[in-house]
Amino acid sequence: MKLQDRVAVVTGAASGMGKSIAELYAKEGAKVIVADLNLEGAEQVAAGIVSNGGVAKALKVNVALVEDINNMIDTAVNEYGTLDILVNNAGIMDGFEPVGDINDERWDLIFDINTKSVMRSTRKALPIFLEKGKGVIVNTASTGGVSGAHAGATYTASKHAVVGLTKNTAFMYANKGIRCNAIAPGATATNISASMKNINEFGMSRTQLTQAVIPRVGSPEEIAQVALFLASDDSSFVNGAVLAADAGWTSAF
Repeated sequence: MKLQDRVAVVTGAASGMGKSIAELYAKEGAKVIVADLNLEGAEQVAAGIVSNGGVAKALKVNVALVEDINNMIDTAVNEYGTLDILVNNAGIMDGFEPVGDINDERWDLIFDINTKSVMRSTRKALPIFLEKGKGVIVNTASTGGVSGAHAGATYTASKHAVVGLTKNTAFMYANKGIRCNAIAPGATATNISASMKNINEFGMSRTQLTQAVIPRVGSPEEIAQVALFLASDDSSFVNGAVLAADAGWTSAF
């Protein structure tokens, strides 16, 4: 098994890509902290993992709160003795608002969840990784993090920031045995649309121009396979990469 006896934290793991990542990591031998604001959903995922012979613990985590993030990492260490893999997957969408229609409060919330949480989780995990001399970080970015036309201005900016943070972290700690990569999923069948509020008609009409050429919608399980590759030794020479998983969508631009 590719992740035998490794300890992983996966945020946003009650559903969608995070759920599939947590389940696949456990299947490959990892002990998993299933972190999500939706504790009931996280508990269901953890219970499913355990019933299939894996090891997992559900934890209620609001990634917008630094105290929850710190407790999340501490719980992994207290439960399983260490941390080997951090998957920063939790995220929410905007309502496709262009910059002229952005609400400050919504901007701050999206950045707290999509971007600041990645920084805070990484910051908390780094002392553990540095002491061990190794560690893996997998960030869920988006094709919206490399393109300007796949979402609204806020989500797009937040995911561009995740891409920049991924690359900077990879370079800064490249000589410390720490790898940091990102996945840029294209259209994927998850429930992230539930976080969208008050859809901006103008912004949506503009993004539909690019959405019209999406080759196909991916499954969370397909994204999980990419996350497994990036977490495992199969990608030992991959660092600072932003790996598009979008069926070729962004290759057209």
